[in-house]
Amino acid sequence: MMIPVILSGGSGTRLWPLSRSQYPKQFLPLVTDNTMLQETVARLDGLDGVAAPIVVCNEDHRFMVAEQLREIGVTAQAILLEPVGRNTAPAVALAALAAESPDELLLVLAADHVISDKPAFHAAVMKAADAARAGRLVTFGVVPTGPETGYGYIRRGDAATWDGTYAVKQFVEKPDLETARGYLDSGDYYWNSGMFVFTAAQYLAALEKHRPEMLAACRSAYANSHPSPDFVRLDKAAFAACPADSIDYAVMEKTDRGVVVPLDAGWNDVGSWSALWEVAGKDGQGNSLKGDVLSVDTRNSYIQSENKLVAVVGLDDMVVVETDDAVMVSPKSRVQEVKQIVDLLREAGRSESELHRKVYRPWGYYDSIDLGERHQAKRIVVNPGAKLSLQMHHHRAEHWIVVKGTASVTRGEEEMLLTENQSTYIPIGTTHSLENRGVIPLEMVEVQTGSYLGEDDIVRFDDRYGRAE
Repeated sequence: MMIPVILSGGSGTRLWPLSRSQYPKQFLPLVTDNTMLQETVARLDGLDGVAAPIVVCNEDHRFMVAEQLREIGVTAQAILLEPVGRNTAPAVALAALAAESPDELLLVLAADHVISDKPAFHAAVMKAADAARAGRLVTFGVVPTGPETGYGYIRRGDAATWDGTYAVKQFVEKPDLETARGYLDSGDYYWNSGMFVFTAAQYLAALEKHRPEMLAACRSAYANSHPSPDFVRLDKAAFAACPADSIDYAVMEKTDRGVVVPLDAGWNDVGSWSALWEVAGKDGQGNSLKGDVLSVDTRNSYIQSENKLVAVVGLDDMVVVETDDAVMVSPKSRVQEVKQIVDLLREAGRSESELHRKVYRPWGYYDSIDLGERHQAKRIVVNPGAKLSLQMHHHRAEHWIVVKGTASVTRGEEEMLLTENQSTYIPIGTTHSLENRGVIPLEMVEVQTGSYLGEDDIVRFDDRYGRAE
């Protein structure tokens, strides 16, 4: 069997303001109606001998991963939760440790890539599987379509024993434009896709040889993990002590067992707004327009509206993206610099780098519709059967008004049912909880008042989602 290992730990800062660290691009429907994560899993349909996936993700994203897999009818054999990010080499080591057998093939995929030609992708995977079963560490080299300076490259060597495969001669860092043109002309270089096939045993053996301290930390983190029916929560102290490194640096550049399989399947890592424009549908003027957009005399641009009417006039090669709390405008040629905006937001302590106005939680979501110096109003939606934690706040009081559905409320020692147009008041320091025992979503308006309204003013006493202190 072949186990897909889906790496879902990226933050997608170059697609800000749509992608943010608490809701990054792999969870967004950027190209189709499915999210990038869902497309990655669905791409495996029809591939022979594929088992249920192992997903490695940020602990904060665990419920989004589980819910998005559930929506497409997929149950992961494991969802491994990283308490801190340590790059791809440790993430794949954890998946290898979680595999039922060391002889299982691991197909390592990023959760946020586009591959438009599924049959070509399947054919390349089968070639890679043949070499991996013979003990090789296989990577996929994307056949370049231009002198791209934003990717690393793989230089191929002689043809290998297995049909359509080559020895890896060299991994090359991102080149300048002149060097990239030389790579393209030679025909011996591929874009580095960051996708791999190998057995769990071969990968762990290579890591033991080249980065034994990394493997030791991963073994400790996995051995002392805290499994639940839905997730595997790794030991935080052990994993935090693990060195951070990519598979390329930790293993592939050092091993003599590396093999590359050329991949010509419409691959795109959607690493920027210009990359998304390349794979998106376009009108006769080369524009990709999403949402409520009006354009006049505009060409070769990406314009996206999430909430408001966006009207543009006389734009060429531009990107305009509107969300509920931000607008980003950039020439297509400079969209890689959007990451600098995220850095500035973080330096200023602004929440727009981390969160959208609408924030998803395991029980549903809330939308911050108004914020003042001593008040905040939220629209809260609680899914059927879901429950907020039993909690209290040191600095704020809350007023709850039910708009739709029925709320089961715990307030101190009291328990009550609230229906449409009914309300209650939660004083500062009072323990409280909220549950939707009905069959339709519960919709409420919450008005917070107090001296401090931050999300970190929550003390949880009991929580069915494992967040209690």
